[in-house]
Amino acid sequence: MKVTLINTTDAGGGAPQACTRLLKALESKLINVRMLVQQKKTDEPRVISIEKNAVDRLRSRFNFYYERLPFIAFQAKDKSVRFAFSTADTGTNIAHEAVILDADVLHLHWTNFGFLSIDDLKELIELKKPIVWTLHDMWAFTGGCHYAGTCDHFIRECGNCYFLRNPNTNDLSHQVWKQKLDLLSGAKNIVFITCSNWLATVARKSSLLGTFRIEAIPNPIDATIFAPKNKLPIRKKWNIDPDKKIILFGAANILDRRKGFSYLVEALHHLKNNYQHAIAIEIVIFGKNKHFDVDQLPFPVHQLGLIANQEDMAALYSMADVLVSPSVEDNLPNIIMEALACGTPVVAFDTGGIPDMVDHHQNGYLATFKSSEDLAAGIQAILFSDREEALAVAARNKVLDNFSNEKVAAQYIDVYQSIINP
Repeated sequence: MKVTLINTTDAGGGAPQACTRLLKALESKLINVRMLVQQKKTDEPRVISIEKNAVDRLRSRFNFYYERLPFIAFQAKDKSVRFAFSTADTGTNIAHEAVILDADVLHLHWTNFGFLSIDDLKELIELKKPIVWTLHDMWAFTGGCHYAGTCDHFIRECGNCYFLRNPNTNDLSHQVWKQKLDLLSGAKNIVFITCSNWLATVARKSSLLGTFRIEAIPNPIDATIFAPKNKLPIRKKWNIDPDKKIILFGAANILDRRKGFSYLVEALHHLKNNYQHAIAIEIVIFGKNKHFDVDQLPFPVHQLGLIANQEDMAALYSMADVLVSPSVEDNLPNIIMEALACGTPVVAFDTGGIPDMVDHHQNGYLATFKSSEDLAAGIQAILFSDREEALAVAARNKVLDNFSNEKVAAQYIDVYQSIINP
């Protein structure tokens, strides 16, 4: 069986990371798997880039800006949504790449930001090869947004999109919806996979995917890399007090509106003002931070910036007492799965795919959605629990039982076989 995974890149975000991990998980099960990307960022030998030379690289950049800039200039309601909506009106036709033609199964992942247009996706469908499409967000069944928030227009035909400057019944979102309807009308042998049960439920309600086969399969994780480690030497390396309770927060961009950093700020102030143990707390933050002044936080802060490799990430999770992930829109955040694998309990909002990972009061705390007070209560409950060891064991076991490379790869292989030999 020859499988080709398709993703915009192989590093630099949640979807690339998840796709690369699946590549390695399938390889460990002796599947002949390769990954086709627009931009290759790692030295993984099974990853193949469509950028063969400087001209190809220039074309990729042009496609990104050609799609993005007109949307920002003429359609987006403001700059806050400039990356929240993808028109997919430009890209590269990869249907004649050798790694595509040679495959028994084409496995689509995240292909936006100028990699594949809707027309390019149609070229792949018209090859009549079995296709698996893993959804890392809602884009495949909306009129262009990656997360719809409270909007349910995707259950009809989109239109009146609140991301747009001039929403109306025949706006850009409705036009993109119609293009996707045309795209999927010829798709006969395709299975959609969602990384969480939440996204599967939402996709089944959509007007575009409701009649397709949809299954929920989580992203895999290498539990030998993400595993508990001794806290003391790690804290010494980063000059962190071994006697303090450490709250960990991180994101590729900590001010991404979906990551809910403002709720964490409010929760920390509430924690400081309402709980007697708060004096023993310090904060560790990783990820890009261009604008937020951490002096606004009520506890001492260690800023570590971007973390380059998985081993350092595993060390960070291991040295923390709790990971707080206040995301307000998310599918199956890698950061939560990684922390749990390292035996670190998680406090997060009860939303999206997060309940697939966090079991309330067993390996963490699910706070009431957008309640900073309950988020603070959860942080307090985990930090000063008398069940520290039980929480850590439950966190680790949750990953081993549900998200290991072996378990996830086996589920995907079953899907591949079912569409190769229907």
